[in-house]
Amino acid sequence: MDKTSILGIVVGIGAIVGGQALEGGSVASLAQPTAFVIVAGGTLGAVLLQTPFVHFWQGVRIVKWVFLPPVIDHRQFIHQISQWGYRARREGLLALENVLPQIRDPFMHKGLQLLVDGASPEHLREVMEVEINTYEEEMRQSARIWEAAGGYSPTIGILGAVLGLIHTMQKLTEPSKLGAGIAVAFVATIYGVGLANLVYLPIANKLKVHIARQVAFKEMLLDGLLGIAMGDNPLLIEGRLESYLFRETPTPARAARR
Repeated sequence: MDKTSILGIVVGIGAIVGGQALEGGSVASLAQPTAFVIVAGGTLGAVLLQTPFVHFWQGVRIVKWVFLPPVIDHRQFIHQISQWGYRARREGLLALENVLPQIRDPFMHKGLQLLVDGASPEHLREVMEVEINTYEEEMRQSARIWEAAGGYSPTIGILGAVLGLIHTMQKLTEPSKLGAGIAVAFVATIYGVGLANLVYLPIANKLKVHIARQVAFKEMLLDGLLGIAMGDNPLLIEGRLESYLFRETPTPARAARR
C-alpha cells in the first residue's frame, strides 16, 4: 500500500475543505451533484473521444498502481539469473529448458526461450528491446488518459460554471436567489480545477514512475540474459545487475532514445 498517495489525497482535499470552513463558508455548499456530473461526465466523454478503448481500459486498470504499486523483488530475480548462469556454464544453455515451465513472467519466459533456442546475443537484444519499447509505449499511452483528463477537466469546469450562470440569469426577477445561484455555478470550476490538479495529473505522474520502474526491471532481466548468452561469469552478472537496485528512473541510454 502506497501510504503517500493516500496521504496526498487526504491532505489536498482536507486543505480545501478546511480552508472553506476556516473562512466561515459552508462545507455543504461544495457538494453539488449537478456540477460534479457536468465536470466528471464531460471529462470522461472527451477522454473517450480521443483515446482508443484498449488504452482507455488499460489506463483504468493500472490506476490501482497509485495505491497498490506492483511489487518487484529485484534481489530474488538477480539470484535466479545468477543461478541460471552457473547452470548454463556447467551444463550448457539447453539445460535451462527445464526451467521454462516454472517461469510466470512472460517477458522473462520469452527471453529465456530465445536463449535456449540458441539465439545470438545480438538477436536476443534486438528482439527483447522491441518487447520493452512496445510495452513502454503501450503503458505510457494508457497513463496519458489521466493527463488528458487533467487537461480537459478545468475547461469543462468553466463550461459548467457558464451553464450555472445562464440558469441563474433566468431568475433575475428573484434577486434573493442570485447570490446563492452564482455561488453554486462556480462550484463547477472548483471541481474542474480541483480534480485536474489533485487527482488526474498526480495519478498520471505516479503511473509514469511505476511504468519507468517496470521498464528498468525488464532492462535488468535483459542485461542478465545477455550476460548468460555471452558466457559471462555469474558473479560478474550478479554485480552488474545489482546496480539496477539504485535506479528509480530509466537508464541513460533509454532516456537518450526518447
